[in-house]
Amino acid sequence: MTHILVTGASGGIGAAICKALALRGVTVVLHYQSDRAAAEATRQAMKGVGHTIIRADLGNPASIERLWQEACALQRIDGVVNNAGIFPTHPPLTTDYADWTAAWQRTLAINLSGPAHLSYCAARQMVEQGGGRIVNVSSRSAFRGEPDAPAYAASKAGMNALSQTLAKVLAPRGVYVFVVAPGWVSTQRVADLVRDKAVLADQPLGRVATPDEVAQVVTYCTLDAPASMTGAVLDVNGASYLRT
Repeated sequence: MTHILVTGASGGIGAAICKALALRGVTVVLHYQSDRAAAEATRQAMKGVGHTIIRADLGNPASIERLWQEACALQRIDGVVNNAGIFPTHPPLTTDYADWTAAWQRTLAINLSGPAHLSYCAARQMVEQGGGRIVNVSSRSAFRGEPDAPAYAASKAGMNALSQTLAKVLAPRGVYVFVVAPGWVSTQRVADLVRDKAVLADQPLGRVATPDEVAQVVTYCTLDAPASMTGAVLDVNGASYLRT
C-alpha cells in the first residue's frame, strides 16, 4: 500500500489530486490549514478507506514538523505533494509598504519556506526508508512573472530551484523530485476570472486547465514517472506560455 501526504487538500487542485490518487489505490493524508469541513468533504468523495486529515499552518516551521511527525505516526509516507499555496495581490505601484511587506512575508512563508521545510523532513525520512517521491506544484508565473502578485511568482520560481536542487542531492539515494507547473486552472476560487475574455484570449485551447488535468500529471509524477525524469518541470498550461 502506498501512502501519500498532500498539502492544501481541502479544495481545488488539492482535492482533485487526492481523489485521483485514491482511484489508484493510494492511502492519502490530507492536509488542511483552516477549512476542516472542506477537507472532510474531499475525504468523503474519495475512493477507498484509511484516508486521514491533519491540520497544520505551513507558515509555521514547528507546525510543519508536527504535521510530518503525525503523518509518519500513522504509516510510512512514500510521497509528498506540496500543493498548498496562497495568491495575495500586491501590485508594486499601488500597494502601501506595510501591505507589501506583509504579502511578501506570508507568501514566501507558505509557498516556498513551507514546502522547503516539509521536503526536508520528507527527504531525510525517505532516504532512511530507501526511497520516495516529492512532487511540487509550481506555476507558469515562475517563468512569465505576475504583475499583481510578484511574491507569488517569486515563490514559485524559488520552488522550481528548490526542487531541482533536491533532485540532484537526492537522486543517488532513490528519492525523486518533480515539479508540475499549471497556468490558469478552473477552480472555484477563480471561477469568474477564468471566464474573462482577456484570460481566454491567451488560451490556445479556448479554455483553461481543469483541476483533474493537473491531478493526472501530479499522479503520474507521484506513481509512474521514471527515475530519469527526476528534476523535470512539467507545464500544464495549454500552450498559453511556452518555454524554450
